[in-house]
Amino acid sequence: MEHQNITLSLPKDILLKAKHIAIEKQTSLSGLLARTLEEMVKKEDSYKKARERHLTILNNVPDLGTDGSISWSRGDIYER
Repeated sequence: MEHQNITLSLPKDILLKAKHIAIEKQTSLSGLLARTLEEMVKKEDSYKKARERHLTILNNVPDLGTDGSISWSRGDIYER
């Protein structure tokens, strides 16, 4: 995988806390940020795939024989 360097500007207090987190996780700040961004990208990709899959299902609903109109009321279904 090809890598590219970037310049990142962060508030000093955030940078200091992020460095401490990286140390606790036994990685570099660069590794921590790379892993975090990879996770975000994977989640976004998974969400988009799931969304498309569900939209496809919703757009291809089988005909249930109602021709798009409901001929009963809630009271008819739950008649006591």
